[in-house]
Amino acid sequence: MNVAEWLARSGQKYPGHPALFSGERQLSDYQGFARSAAAIGAGLRDHHGVRPGDRVAIFAKNSPAYLEAMFGAWFAGAAIVPINAKLHAKEAAYIIANSGASVVFCSAPLGAELTGALEQPVPALIDLAGAEFEALRRSQPLVAPMARDGADMAWLFYTSGTTGRPKGVMISHANMQAMVFSYLADVDAVHSTDAALYAAPLSHGAGLYCLQHVLKAARHVVPVTGGFEPDEIFALARSLGDIHIFAAPTMVKRLVAAARERGEAGEGIRTIVYGGGPMYLADIVEAVEVLGPRFCQIYGQGESPMTITALDRASVADRAHPRWRERLASVGTAQSSVEVRIVDEAGNVMATGKTGEIVVRGAPVMSGYWRDREASAAALRDGWLWTGDMGALDADGFLTLKDRSKDVIISGGTNIYPREVEEALLTHPGVREASVIGVPDAEWGETILAFVVTDAETSPEAAELDQHCLASIARFKRPKAYRFVTELPKNNYGKVLKTELRRLYAAEQGGS
Repeated sequence: MNVAEWLARSGQKYPGHPALFSGERQLSDYQGFARSAAAIGAGLRDHHGVRPGDRVAIFAKNSPAYLEAMFGAWFAGAAIVPINAKLHAKEAAYIIANSGASVVFCSAPLGAELTGALEQPVPALIDLAGAEFEALRRSQPLVAPMARDGADMAWLFYTSGTTGRPKGVMISHANMQAMVFSYLADVDAVHSTDAALYAAPLSHGAGLYCLQHVLKAARHVVPVTGGFEPDEIFALARSLGDIHIFAAPTMVKRLVAAARERGEAGEGIRTIVYGGGPMYLADIVEAVEVLGPRFCQIYGQGESPMTITALDRASVADRAHPRWRERLASVGTAQSSVEVRIVDEAGNVMATGKTGEIVVRGAPVMSGYWRDREASAAALRDGWLWTGDMGALDADGFLTLKDRSKDVIISGGTNIYPREVEEALLTHPGVREASVIGVPDAEWGETILAFVVTDAETSPEAAELDQHCLASIARFKRPKAYRFVTELPKNNYGKVLKTELRRLYAAEQGGS
């Protein structure tokens, strides 16, 4: 079933329910939202030749039009390719080319930047605030969403790997339906009076979580700023009520700090779901103390979106259980639609309490990586997704993350992969070798530290390397600090020992 069916049904059953908001201002009810998506779907089909199975990319900042474009593409039977608006235009251009997207929705000035970065022009580049998008809205609407099977791709999400270019995670309509049902069963209820507030990027988890709110005919609110501003969130929550927010741990920390400073108690905020990176125990304890029992946690990956484990509201707020601290430091228990195991390198299930790799299988797990059989075979073995994350299960089924076998750095809830940064550094003529690691940061969770071996004759300084990185990768991926060294520690095979780099950093910090 096409997930756009949920919008079509809500438009029929609850036509007058408020749907899309820009801040406090209502833009559309459900009848209007459904009609707009159906019209965009028809326009994509009739004027741009989009057929079921085609890919439609969205490289845009958050806006109500983003949601219309997303459901419009689904109405046409296309798969969405959501692209983080913080990416460099060159990175976005690679994703568009690799996915074969025939239409790209964008927002200014991202569209202009993208045009200069594309090696081959896309057939259609449509500004979400422009006349062409408005013309799509005025098309004669499709009677119903184009038919799609559960196995058909709906969401092609590009996640980077430690070994090179980003990989496209193929998420089907059935995968997304399982995600929604798991959310309703394991994370939180959704009511028609609720409001999903999109302060985190719609290209990631926040966008996926629109589905359960469409299913329940709830409101969809995009802040006027289009992003995360604590004062704006508090004001919208007081005005609109029953707000739901998906937030990275760093966002939660900022919200709590602002609440404590301003004397806010979270009035109007019903639920904050946090995930996308490690939440320190002290931070979530403080969050509940300041804002009350409004928090739920999820752990997932792009390959099993938002759906590996969950820690519900009662568990986050519980202070009576004798092991409440250990449970709160965990990422919860397996969601209803999946099985979770801890295994050794050979795939043998490990005993309770032992640390190994986390593997998961079930209805939400991806079918594989887009046009990458080798990577798909490595990640999916005998039906199990090997996550690359290390963890341990306790006797009650609570999963605690220990470390990551992959070298991914999570800064502000966003994955940053070392090789992307290293390759950018290595294109500088004065850099002979480079290796980057994540180091602890109180605000962002982790920041990037680069170890660099320079050419003795040119010897670029940190500021020059910073500007060099900004020319090819997103700003948030650039190193925040540099260590210039004469050589990188390596094993007998010439592989850089990142464990040794971490040890060197720890020694710098006095062994902490």
